[in-house]
Amino acid sequence: MAEVHVIGQIMGATGFSESSLFCKWGIHTGAAWKLLSGVREGQTQVDTPQIGDMAYWSHPIDLHFATKGLQGWPRLHLQVWSQDSFGRCQLAGYGFCHVPSSPGTHHLDCPTWRPLGSWREQLARAFVGGGPQLLHADTIYSGADRYRLHTAAGGTVHLEIGLLLRHFDRYGVEC
Repeated sequence: MAEVHVIGQIMGATGFSESSLFCKWGIHTGAAWKLLSGVREGQTQVDTPQIGDMAYWSHPIDLHFATKGLQGWPRLHLQVWSQDSFGRCQLAGYGFCHVPSSPGTHHLDCPTWRPLGSWREQLARAFVGGGPQLLHADTIYSGADRYRLHTAAGGTVHLEIGLLLRHFDRYGVEC
């Protein structure tokens, strides 16, 4: 079977109006993919930017997959959350990006968005916190339902991903 090694880190995020940010991440693959080592999901620590607006996480990602085909290539899905002084967490944005398909080091910028909700939900979010969230996490990377949502732009999550491909030439795929 062909193998893919995804090694890198979630560097941080910029452009969010909230401070004290952290990121929940996960990876989604098709049925032909098998995770050999690493974890499919994780969470960074909370960072409050002191200078500038970049929240630094430097959270490692180390995944090793085996695959029988290219269909269902890995996608990273991200949820950025903010934490207030009382420890309450509120959604700052959802985002996803495809893992690059060429070997080497890649710098990715993943734009994020959040659901707006009704005017009452927006007013409650401004004064009380909270706000609408997705019921199904797969809506983040599936286009059909996502395009019907009313959303607001969030910030950008910055990733540095290194990709190693092994035995793809045996299956007729040129790298």
